[in-house]
Amino acid sequence: MPETAVELEGLTRRYGGREALADVTLSLERGRTLVVFGPNGAGKTTLLRVLATLLRPHAGSARVLGHDLAREGWAVRGRIGFLGHQPLMYRDLSARENLRFHARLHGVSFERVDALLERVGLAARADDPLHSYSRGMVQRAAVARAVLHDPELLLLDEPTANLDPHAAELVEPLIGRSSGRTRVVTSHDPVGGLADADVALGLRAGRVRLLADAAAVTREQIGELYR
Repeated sequence: MPETAVELEGLTRRYGGREALADVTLSLERGRTLVVFGPNGAGKTTLLRVLATLLRPHAGSARVLGHDLAREGWAVRGRIGFLGHQPLMYRDLSARENLRFHARLHGVSFERVDALLERVGLAARADDPLHSYSRGMVQRAAVARAVLHDPELLLLDEPTANLDPHAAELVEPLIGRSSGRTRVVTSHDPVGGLADADVALGLRAGRVRLLADAAAVTREQIGELYR
C-alpha cells in the first residue's frame, strides 16, 4: 500500500477563543497533491503553518512523513519546503546571499544555489539586494529557497499569485505537479487548482466542507465555499 505523507485526525487550532481549524481529518499519500480552497479566513494558511511545524495543534493529531508533529516536529522540519506569503529572506541581502545562508543551515552546496538561481531566471540579478526586486522576482527567489534542500513535502500558499505566465513556467518543474513531490497547495483558482491536484479540500470557517478526489469536484462546488 502507498505510504501516507500527511495524516490529520480531529486537528484543531485556536486563536484566542476562535477556532481557525476545527476537527480536520484527512490523509494524503506520498507523491500526491492536495489542493485547499476556501475564502479568506477559512483556515488555509493556518493548516499549512501547522504542517510546517510553525504552529502547534490545540487538539487532535497531525502526522507528517511518519512523525507526530506534537512530539517529533524536529524530525521533519528539514524534509519540508514551505512557501508562504512572506519570502522568509532578508531584504537587505542579495538572493545569492540569502540562499547561501539557507544552504549552510541545510548542508547544501553553493553549486546548488547557483543552479537554482539560473533555473528561476535570477542569475543576472543574483547579487542585487532583495529590496530592489519586483514582487514576482522575490517570489521566484522564495521558490528557490523552498526547494533548496530537496524537500520531500512542499507546502505552498498560493505559489503563483505574483508570477507572470513566463515566471510560472520557470518554477513549475520545481514546485509543480511534475516535480513528483508530495504537495499541499492553497488556491482560489478552481480550474487550475483542480487540474493540478489529486485531492481537493474545501474549508469554511475552519471546518471541512468538501473533501474528495479532485477529478470529481466541480467549479460550482468550489464556488459554494465562497458564497
